[in-house]
Amino acid sequence: MSNKINKIGVLTSGGDSPGMNAAIRSVVRTCAYHNIECVGVYRGYQGMIEGDFVPMGPRSVNNIINKGGTILKSARSAEFRTPEGRKKAHENLLKEGIEALVVIGGDGTFTGGLLFNTEYKFPVIGIPGTIDNDIFGTSHTLGYDTALNTVIDCIDKIRDTAISHNRLFFVEVMGRDAGHIALNAGIGAGAEEILIPEENLGLDRLLESLQKSKASGKSSSIVVIAEGDKIGKNVFELKDYVDANLPEYDVRVSVLGHMQRGGSPSCFDRVLASRLGVKAVESILEGKSNFMVGLQNNKVALTPLEQAIKGKSEIDLELLRVSDIMST
Repeated sequence: MSNKINKIGVLTSGGDSPGMNAAIRSVVRTCAYHNIECVGVYRGYQGMIEGDFVPMGPRSVNNIINKGGTILKSARSAEFRTPEGRKKAHENLLKEGIEALVVIGGDGTFTGGLLFNTEYKFPVIGIPGTIDNDIFGTSHTLGYDTALNTVIDCIDKIRDTAISHNRLFFVEVMGRDAGHIALNAGIGAGAEEILIPEENLGLDRLLESLQKSKASGKSSSIVVIAEGDKIGKNVFELKDYVDANLPEYDVRVSVLGHMQRGGSPSCFDRVLASRLGVKAVESILEGKSNFMVGLQNNKVALTPLEQAIKGKSEIDLELLRVSDIMST
């Protein structure tokens, strides 16, 4: 076949997430399995513009399945947002003989890939890698499960202190515009209240809930807050508000921050990365382009990149109900 692909490039872009290395490994080894060359692109789209390429074979991805972060590094590229930058990137890919791209990242990564394909008809397949789990077309993004386990572990430790000192802890978790981490980790860690951007709980209801907890005999409480929560106050302002209105509580704040993005990926994320990497390469070999590979009903499925970018990953309303019942 004249349109047979002989060389595939792989890059990671945007925020890193546990499982990215496992996905790189899967892409490289699937290429080797199908007798295709694979080239790693360092530092995402910026590396494409600068021609920062390295040939990758099965042995070059030994012992990375268990590592967090990304061996190919990640960078945001302002230059790639310009037509001149993308032209340079395209010329470098042609020079290197790369005929298709697997891009691992979030909606920004996919937007760049889609634009690049539109301009140059260059085959692109996306693998969703972000701890926020905010990509449409997959029940799980790479790194989400690991981040949940990290958050649970942290909250369990914080609870020990909360109980010992009869304190109320506000624990802020990552999530930007999505409350998946807060909601799931909140339920898993037994939080008394969970604040997420998809639901506007309101300050009055929060105070009411905390008063009820106190009255029911709870001497300590954990409130999990997604960083993009709709109450509209940052976690320290929230602490001041509760201090002023519920002086009987001794309030502390813990912002978990970037520790949620690091660490060794969970078994779930390693298996998911392996499955998505195989599907990404084999989709390219089948002549497909402009799709994201994702998990739907535990089956690996394709979603058009445009839908993955524009669609909204919905919060599970049943989980909200479970959360309310569990905080009784």
